Amino acid sequence: MAEFVAAIDQGTTSTRFMIFNHSGESVGSAQLEHEQILPQAGWVEHDPVEIWERTRTVIEQGLARAGIAGNQLAAMGITNQRETTVVWNPKTGRPYYNAIVWQDTRTDRIASKLEREGKGDVIRDKAGLPPATYFSGGKVQWILENVDGVREAAERGEAFFGTIDTWVLWNLSGGINGGVHMTDITNASRTMLMNLETLDWDDELLSFFNIPRAMLPEIKASSEVYAQTPVNGPVGAAVPIAGMLGDQQGATVGQVCFDPGEAKNTYGTGNFMLLNTGTDIVKSNHGLLTTGGYKMGTDPAIYCLEGAIAVTGSAVQWLRDQLGIISGAAESETLAKQVEDTGGMYFVPAFSGLFAPYWRSDARGAIVGMSRFNTNAHLARATLESVCYQTKDVAVSMEKDSGVELEVLKVDGGMTANDTLMQMQSDILGVPVSRPQVAETTALGSAYAAGLAVGFWSTFQEMRDNWLEDKRWHPQWSDDQRETGYAGWKKAIERTLDWVDVS
Repeated sequence: MAEFVAAIDQGTTSTRFMIFNHSGESVGSAQLEHEQILPQAGWVEHDPVEIWERTRTVIEQGLARAGIAGNQLAAMGITNQRETTVVWNPKTGRPYYNAIVWQDTRTDRIASKLEREGKGDVIRDKAGLPPATYFSGGKVQWILENVDGVREAAERGEAFFGTIDTWVLWNLSGGINGGVHMTDITNASRTMLMNLETLDWDDELLSFFNIPRAMLPEIKASSEVYAQTPVNGPVGAAVPIAGMLGDQQGATVGQVCFDPGEAKNTYGTGNFMLLNTGTDIVKSNHGLLTTGGYKMGTDPAIYCLEGAIAVTGSAVQWLRDQLGIISGAAESETLAKQVEDTGGMYFVPAFSGLFAPYWRSDARGAIVGMSRFNTNAHLARATLESVCYQTKDVAVSMEKDSGVELEVLKVDGGMTANDTLMQMQSDILGVPVSRPQVAETTALGSAYAAGLAVGFWSTFQEMRDNWLEDKRWHPQWSDDQRETGYAGWKKAIERTLDWVDVS
């Protein structure tokens, strides 16, 4: 009997395979990092072949470590870094170019040209997104224009485009031997190419980027059976692949934010706050994104307002990898706790420009307010505070757009293990912060979507019953501290602007 549901969580820095029981508890996992390829300033790439090899390996390792056979899985789900773009040959299975990662800024001139030509408002209206380097459409255009032979291959039907969910699904379902070319509404809604109302690719939007429709995957629900894993594949059994959600929508489902007005914030490589707006497509007037939330089978699509922040966890990685002042992410907390405050220092990690709510691709990172008094401990603390202040920016916009005041913030993701960071977040927001017992809700959400499709779970209430709080933090700052600190942050933001010419 199939007692478990599994999820592949293909993230920006690593790939994880997790197995869950009916109570939503993790009973087995494996995880491997992959290389971050940085060819020049502002460019970020991944090797899609390495990602698929890592995916195969973690599936095999996860099952072996848990002592679970593939035929004990009722279904599998996929969740993924969104917007990251792969173009490959479906006959050979080989990518034409490295995956261009969501953080990559090489398409800044494509985005600014769309705005200058008056196409930005059409994209906002139809796709719910501003023209920005973040999204996939410009990345596909760049590959078509800059990689020899891809345009011609696309016109011959020999070039498939997909975000990472599509790439993983195609390989997992057989690749060149019958792999399916599909995505779900949540990932499609991150391309600037999907119409939020029709939930289909939009010919006018495709024309803006000169992308042949034949390259694009079929758009499906987030919860339905797409294919089965081949018996000779890494799972070793025919298991339905039945759930697909972009990582932040996966976390929204994993945090059981099923009612309009419920919100969650995920702390990963970047930070992403999503607010469920139900079946209403709410357009933002304050720098947020309108995005697909999830679509379960034949039920109507659910939409979200989203605040996307490019650099949070990756700022801590920068302290480790580029500056060498910490040896691991956990050490950032130890170092930050050596001082009571930042000593007047602010760090705005606008390495990829600023995302929500500013959308300024001309911005670059800045450390301001320094004196000789400041130490690496102050920098570590300012790095953690930058995560919280960027979240504050998004929360302020979300309240303006929705009219709903935040009462408690549900949090998840790897960085929530940092108790000092979570206390800072509560202090800076001025509301309680709640962490669930299962912090890696991204994978859990895609497992829920897959399980719903095959009847492993039958109702949303079953999933709500699985949600349990692990810890809650309450604000300790005075209103005065909060206002003064935020005013300093807004001044620091101003110092990052107009740094790069993107005209």
